[in-house]
Amino acid sequence: MDNKFWLTDQPIDLNDVISKVMRPEAGAISTFTGIVREFTKGKRTLFLEYQAYIPMAEKKLAEIGKEIEERWGDVETAIVHRVGQLDISDVAVAIAVSTPHRVDAFAASRYAIERIKEIVPIWKKEHWEDGTKWIGDQREQKSYAEKMPTMEEMNCD
Repeated sequence: MDNKFWLTDQPIDLNDVISKVMRPEAGAISTFTGIVREFTKGKRTLFLEYQAYIPMAEKKLAEIGKEIEERWGDVETAIVHRVGQLDISDVAVAIAVSTPHRVDAFAASRYAIERIKEIVPIWKKEHWEDGTKWIGDQREQKSYAEKMPTMEEMNCD
């Protein structure tokens, strides 16, 4: 069985992500693509660095897929997040959701990206012209400027 929830250190192939959810009974496939942008809060970004606790991150991505299935029913979801150094315009995350109707596909895709930021142990380091900073959790509610969290602090088992 193909894995629909994974992390990679290679460029993301959007067609590969979409192909994992393509099916005859789906009338809609909604995709979300997160791209590395050049300016964040007025600062010029040179590149980003993503690190992750990969086994737990992939488990959490699959958990999001299960939540989507429980909430929307007839749905297929695929999610990939890139780790390592990413340059401006690189794809950082791609989500594809197929459903019989577009309303559910759009809603489930948005749900997926918000849940990724809430529960998946992926950390981002911004590299600017004038320095670097570990941003912290993806919702930017907890800074990791002093130190990265341990697995115990993340409640990762």
